[in-house]
This record gives sequence, structure tokens and C-alpha cells, in this order.
Amino acid sequence: MGVLEFVKSQFLCHLLICYVFLVSGLIINFIQLLTLLIWPFNKQFYRRLNCRLGYCIASQMVALLEWWSGTECRLYTDLESYKLYGKENAIVILNHNFEIDFLCGWTFCERFGVLGSSKVLAKKELSYVPLIGWMWYFLEIVFCKRKWDEDRTMVAKSLQNLRDYPVNYWFLLHCEGTRFTEKKHQISMQVAEAKGLPKLKYHLLPRTKGFCVTVQNLRNSVAAVYDSTLNFRNNENPTLLGLLNGKKYHADLYVRRIPLENIPEDEVECSNWLHKLYQEKDAFQEEYYKTGRFPGQAVSPPRRPWALLNFLFWAALLLYPLGHLLVSVISTGSSMTLFSFIALCVAASVGVRWMIGVTEIDKGSSYGNKDLQRKTN
Repeated sequence: MGVLEFVKSQFLCHLLICYVFLVSGLIINFIQLLTLLIWPFNKQFYRRLNCRLGYCIASQMVALLEWWSGTECRLYTDLESYKLYGKENAIVILNHNFEIDFLCGWTFCERFGVLGSSKVLAKKELSYVPLIGWMWYFLEIVFCKRKWDEDRTMVAKSLQNLRDYPVNYWFLLHCEGTRFTEKKHQISMQVAEAKGLPKLKYHLLPRTKGFCVTVQNLRNSVAAVYDSTLNFRNNENPTLLGLLNGKKYHADLYVRRIPLENIPEDEVECSNWLHKLYQEKDAFQEEYYKTGRFPGQAVSPPRRPWALLNFLFWAALLLYPLGHLLVSVISTGSSMTLFSFIALCVAASVGVRWMIGVTEIDKGSSYGNKDLQRKTN
């Protein structure tokens, strides 16, 4: 292990990275709260400003993958489509197999300049979570309660609000609804068999309602669907903890651009189209495991420096007062002050581990299991 690798593996470094992320995120959330005063007077300026503020939070996660761990991101696509990425609104369909697949989706957005304006369909509870959840709220992210009778109207209204968005955005969808596990896959394929649908080997059965209502409400506003299939070379199993330790991974992403006019408007036909798409995604994964590559031209979109510069700015701004506080604590020698500082470090340590644990596959949402079980009853 080299010196740099040793430094990256030290918990103190992890703690400092998370300190910068947490404190800067709360500062940005507060600024976002103040921007609500702008909304009644200039909605579009409010949106542009919050795209920049949201970027200041999300890009720190991307910097962890791109610059701290040095993870390589290779893109497979056709060159004609490549020229359009970042220059149009799009719905991005992502598979949900890995602990950091959301971060790879963000990296895809960052490489083409739409990270700050990227959107997702997220559960309502996340809107109350500081940093990412609050950031999403100010960015007009589409939230749902996962009760479709209640969600349909609310989701459709939120999507309609995006039709006049002033900058290009990508709407990221995990149509499987929950992260892939063997248990969830087994239940999902029981549902496929009961419905007479072809079984999938590498994906869960897609949830079609959210996708269909997204297409219906963004039609003539969004130009295309980007069908995105992610995998990692050499059977790597990436984790957020691995990224934090500076471990380098090698991601391959296959993206197909499908014009939105090629997707049926009828809801039943749209659902059937999505099921067929996932059968194709399964075939792409099968080919990848056999050959080690996806179809299309392999390109490596260059890293942009802004994610790194943003993190360095916040680190310079926030680490100095932390160092000053540490010197003051040591110099005063007050037992109560020392105890408080140690307690704060312990709390931060627990918080860091909790945030990492949220992304772990074996602690993922049980929503998919419960919902799929209901369908089999």
C-alpha cells in the first residue's frame, strides 16, 4: 500500500470529508431556504440559483467518486447520440443493482453539465432529510408516498410544473422501484410468472405506472429517453465505504437514446414497451458478463474540474475554523471542553457510519419485498 492509499484509508480523513459535506450542506440548505423569498417575484431566477446551490451539494459526492477514489467511468453509446447529451431534456432509466449506482447516475449528469438540474422520483419521507432531501425539495424534485391512488395526481402535477423549467434537466428513474437482491428477484419473478411476462435474470420487474405518468406529463417537453445500463468490470462490487477508502472502481455504462415520440402514448402499450425494454436490458447484461463490454462505441467523457474545485472551496472555508477550535480545546485543557469535543467526534462518527449504512444493499428498502408479496397474494 502506497502512502496516498494509506492516507485515504484513515478514518480521520473520512471524518474530515464528511464534516465538510455535512456543514457545507446545512449552510447551503439555509441559503436555499432564503431563496424562497425570490420565488414570488422571479420563479425562473429562483430555479437557476437553486440549480447552482444544489450542484454545490451533489458535486461533493461526485468528487468523492471521480477525484478521491479515481473511479473510471466508460460510456458505451453511438456517437450521434453522444453529441446531444446535455443539450436536451431527457428521462434517464437506470438499473438498480449496486450500492453506488445512484452516484454513477449523478456522475453521468456531471460529465454533461446537468447535475445541478437533475431530477428524480423519490419517496416523500426523503424531503424531510437534511442536506440531500432538503436540496431536492428546493429543486422541485417529484416526491411520492408510494400509494398510487394518492400519488398519481400529485406526481402528475409536479411533473407538469417542470415543463417550463429554464435549463436542461435529466429526470432519473429507477423503474424497478427498489435495489436488486436475490430475495427480491425471486419474488419479482413469481409475479412475472403469474402475469405471463418473460422472466428477467439481472433485473426486477419494472414498475410501469411511474414511468408511464412521467412520459405522459413530460411529452413535448422532454426529447428522449436515455436507457442506461450499468455494470462494473472484473465483477467489482462497489460500495460507498470503498469509495471513502479511496478504492478505485471501473464503471461501464451503456446508454441508448430513444426519441420520446417512439414511445406509445397509450398507458397499456407504454407499459408493454417498458417490459420489452427491460428484456433488452437483461440481454445487454448477459452479453456484458460474457464479453466484458456493451454494444456501441466506447468513449470516456472527460472529468470536469468544477466538482473538485467546489469541494476544495468548502474544505478551505470550513477546515480552518475547525483547526482553530481544536487548538483552542487543547490549549484550554478544560475537561468539560475536551469531553464535549470527543462526544462531538463520536456523534459524527456514528452519523458517518449511518449515512454509509443507508446505501448498503443488505439494508436497502423492504418496500419491494412487501409490494411484490402483496401482488402474489
